[in-house]
Amino acid sequence: MDGCIFCKITRGEIDSVKIYEDEKFFAFLDMKPINPGHALLVPKKHIDNIFDIEEPLYSELFQTAKKLSQSIKNAVKSRRIGILVEGFEVPHAHVHLIPINKGYELDPNRAKPATPEELNEIAEKIKKELWK
Repeated sequence: MDGCIFCKITRGEIDSVKIYEDEKFFAFLDMKPINPGHALLVPKKHIDNIFDIEEPLYSELFQTAKKLSQSIKNAVKSRRIGILVEGFEVPHAHVHLIPINKGYELDPNRAKPATPEELNEIAEKIKKELWK
C-alpha cells in the first residue's frame, strides 16, 4: 500500500534501524520503545489485520518472532520477551517484541523516545546474537 508507513520502511523509503530482513519479513527497532530492544516485526506484504494473514505466512511470522526473541533477550539481558499485537496505530499487521523483566511492563504508556545512537547500539548487539 503506497501510503503505509511500514510498507515505506520495508522498501527503504523511510529510515529505520533494521535488525532483520528476509524475503518475507522485516524487523526494526521501535523509535519510541517501551524498553530498550523493543522491536517490530512486519510482513513485507501489506496485510491490515494480523488474523487476515493466511498460512503458511502466519506461522512463519511467529517462527521468525521466536527466532528474533532469543537474540533480543540475549542482547539486552532481559528475563523474557513479551509480545504485543494490536494494530491500531499503523494498519499493517505487525508484532511488537518487547524485552521485559517483570509484570506490567507491556504498557505502551511507558514508551519514550530513544536516540539514534541508543537504537544503533542495541541493534548491533541484537544482530550479533542473531548470527551466533
